Amino acid sequence: MSLPALVPAGATPPRPPPSVAPAVPGIAPLTPAPRAPSGAVPSIPSVAPVAPAAATAVTPPPAPAASTSPGLDIQQLADLESRCAKLDQIDYFEVLMLERTATPADIKRAFYRESRTYHPDRFFHMDSKELKERINELYKRVTEAYYVLRDDTKRKKYVVDVTGPERAQKLRFTEASEAETKAAAKKEQEEQIGTHPKGRQFFQQAQKDADAGNWSAAERNLKMALTYEPSNARYKERLAEVQKQSQDESRDKGGSFKIR
Repeated sequence: MSLPALVPAGATPPRPPPSVAPAVPGIAPLTPAPRAPSGAVPSIPSVAPVAPAAATAVTPPPAPAASTSPGLDIQQLADLESRCAKLDQIDYFEVLMLERTATPADIKRAFYRESRTYHPDRFFHMDSKELKERINELYKRVTEAYYVLRDDTKRKKYVVDVTGPERAQKLRFTEASEAETKAAAKKEQEEQIGTHPKGRQFFQQAQKDADAGNWSAAERNLKMALTYEPSNARYKERLAEVQKQSQDESRDKGGSFKIR
């Protein structure tokens, strides 16, 4: 064991060297923070107040679209209700809101007007089943009216039907009405050209004679045509016209030979 070195009496012992913390590369030595004076209140570093988070804007859902009558205003709804209530009492002219003297162009315009307003394709998203049925009912009658009134022959017969004593039974154009109309058209055509082959043959020859100014031959052929169809009104009418023309021509020729 090593013994401490002895210090002579009266000599001051040497001071020990100050303790130094070993240096650590890359780390600065710690500096003690200064002490606050006695009685002083330690300062607290100011901290910026935290702003509350902004409330997220909530957009209210859009109001549901009116599902009862898209595309129809109050006046049109009232019109629809009124017309559907009396469909069984009005004729096709009244369905299209036309006079009986309406022209084909008027009828076409009225149909297009109603189609723009009440075509069922405009209302297939509608929730109201009852309202959709009314629209379909009215549009069906509108197209039915246009189908009948646009045809000259059908319209002529329909006017007679709805102005006669059986109006209530003739308001709708049924399959029976279609058959009657076709029969009437066929009869009218037959009256124009004849039903008997020989009658038609003499009538056509008479027309050629009249066009050539051969009135006597035309009169003769018309009389022959009437022997096959004595009740043909067209033959009788044409014979009267030919006879008058023949008489007028004979009178003119006779006057040209008079001595003046």
